[in-house]
Amino acid sequence: MNFRPVDHIAASKPTIEGAGVHLHRAFGYYEVPKYDPFLLLDDFGSDDPRDYLLGFPWHPHRGIETVTYVFAGSVRHKDSLGNSGTIGSGDIQWMTAGSGIIHEEMPEVFEGRMRGFQLWVNLPAKDKMADPRYQDIRASAVPEVASDGGVKVKVICGSYRGVTGPVEDLAVRPEYLDVLLPAGAGFTHDIPADRNAFAYVAEGAVDLGVGATDITADHVVHFGAGEGVRFTAGPVGARVLLVSGRPLGEPISWYGPIVMNTEAEIRQAFAEYEAGTFVKKGAIK
Repeated sequence: MNFRPVDHIAASKPTIEGAGVHLHRAFGYYEVPKYDPFLLLDDFGSDDPRDYLLGFPWHPHRGIETVTYVFAGSVRHKDSLGNSGTIGSGDIQWMTAGSGIIHEEMPEVFEGRMRGFQLWVNLPAKDKMADPRYQDIRASAVPEVASDGGVKVKVICGSYRGVTGPVEDLAVRPEYLDVLLPAGAGFTHDIPADRNAFAYVAEGAVDLGVGATDITADHVVHFGAGEGVRFTAGPVGARVLLVSGRPLGEPISWYGPIVMNTEAEIRQAFAEYEAGTFVKKGAIK
């Protein structure tokens, strides 16, 4: 296999979002279009509720999908269309904002370290004004595949060893795997050459080969061209989010929670938000 070289390694950066949530950003606005079709990855977690309880009050989204994956804790959500619910440990919410939705996400008090991730996936121009949609996936619906050396792979979307994840009908057909490795275990996976790929080390450390040894938690790795990836867990094991998708190669105009193709579309979105005409159609669960 022609394994992908490591193109770039970066530590996630502390930042504050929402009403005052302390989190770490693996990549975002300044890395576009390197991660195309992915726009942003935030790692939010703390054992101090004061770091997250202010949450993410009402805010709009248009032109993207947001993927919230909770490792530990729970997050309440509701939107301007009347949808509401809670995602807990191991649960996933894949929200397609499409033409526009206004919602809020509020973490709840958790005994221990609350931990979760939010990934933003860009939508192609033809789908940016599609009807909004939710896919709420419970932890019990996420398949876990046992692999060599005690490795376990949770398949969120895409497939691994013939097992397909529960998140379906996605515009850019990404693959999102949660890979758990015991100490010293190795992992390899085919990723087609026409995809962009990155890994986020959520726990422990991994060895990616020459020049990329001992990549510790809270680091993101962007892979170069190739047809597969491989890594080996360090002495305490590792947990790695491995994500790939075909780049859109389209122009990006991005302001706050709205990502479109032109500045005119951004101005229109905010004008509609101020006028109360931002939400076009009801969200479908």
